[in-house]
Amino acid sequence: MKPIANERTKGAWYHKWRLVSLDGSTLDIADTHENLEAYGRPGASRGRSAYPQLRFVSLVENGTHVLFGTRMGPYPTGEITMSKNVLPNLKPGMLCLADRSFFGFELWEQARSTGADLLWRVKKNLSLPRLKCYTDGSYLSLIYPTLRDRRHNTNGVEVRVIEYTLEGISGAESFYRLFTTILEPEKAPARELGALYHERWEIETAFDELKTHLRGSQIVLRSKTPALVKQEFYGFLLAHYAIRGLMHEAALKEDTDPDTLSFIHAVRVIRRKLPRFVSIPPSGEKNVS
Repeated sequence: MKPIANERTKGAWYHKWRLVSLDGSTLDIADTHENLEAYGRPGASRGRSAYPQLRFVSLVENGTHVLFGTRMGPYPTGEITMSKNVLPNLKPGMLCLADRSFFGFELWEQARSTGADLLWRVKKNLSLPRLKCYTDGSYLSLIYPTLRDRRHNTNGVEVRVIEYTLEGISGAESFYRLFTTILEPEKAPARELGALYHERWEIETAFDELKTHLRGSQIVLRSKTPALVKQEFYGFLLAHYAIRGLMHEAALKEDTDPDTLSFIHAVRVIRRKLPRFVSIPPSGEKNVS
C-alpha cells in the first residue's frame, strides 16, 4: 500500500510537500492461550486487561486517510522499535508529522535520512542553544547523539525550532515546541508550521475508521491463532485502503476535499452493494444451470 493523492487532491499538500503522519495504536484480539503467548496482554490498575492486544505503528497520508507502511507485533514491543521498520516508507517530497513520544536522535536521523522533511513535536524541557533567531520567531539550534557530543560540540545536527502557545482553545496544552528539517523560514513560516502540526490528528481519525467503523459491532479481532490474527489485521487494512481509494476517486470527481466525505456512509454503501458483486462469476467462468 502507498499514498494515493495526486496534484488535484485537496487537503493533501502543504506547498510542495505531501503531508503524512506517524503514530501507533493497539487492538484487542481473541482471548486464547496461543494469542496470549504470541501477543501479550497489557496490565491494568486492577488485575489484568480483559483481552490480549496487538500493537501497530503506521504512516497515514493526511489528505486521504490512507494508511501505509504499517507494521504490527506483540503488545510489549514499543512504538519506537516498530517505527524503525515503518520509517523506510518515507520518501523525498513528504513532510512527516509526529508527536513528542517519537522524538529521539536516532529515530530522527533515520527519518531524515529518507529524504523526507520532518515536523515533530519534542519535549519542552530539552536544553537547546540558539544559534540564529529568525524574524518569524523560530530559531536555529543543534541536537546531539550523546551528552558527550553535546559537551564537546561534536556530531551536532541542525534543526529549526518553533515554540508557541495556544490561548483560549479548550484542551490545548500550555506550551508547544516543534523541530523541523525545513531550515529556511521563507519556505515554511513558523506560524504556518505551528498550525500544520495539529493536522497530525488526522491519523487518529484514520485509526478510528479502522478500529471502530470498519469492524462494525465487532469489538475484538475474532481469530484464534497468531497467524490468523495477522491475516485478519492486514485484511482490515486492505479493506480500509480500498474504501479510502474509492472515496478519493469520488472526491476528485466532485472536486472536493476527501475529508468532507463520510467514511461511515461509504462503508454502508459498499456493504449494500457487495451481495450484487458476489453473484457475478469470475472472469472466464460461465454459470452452469
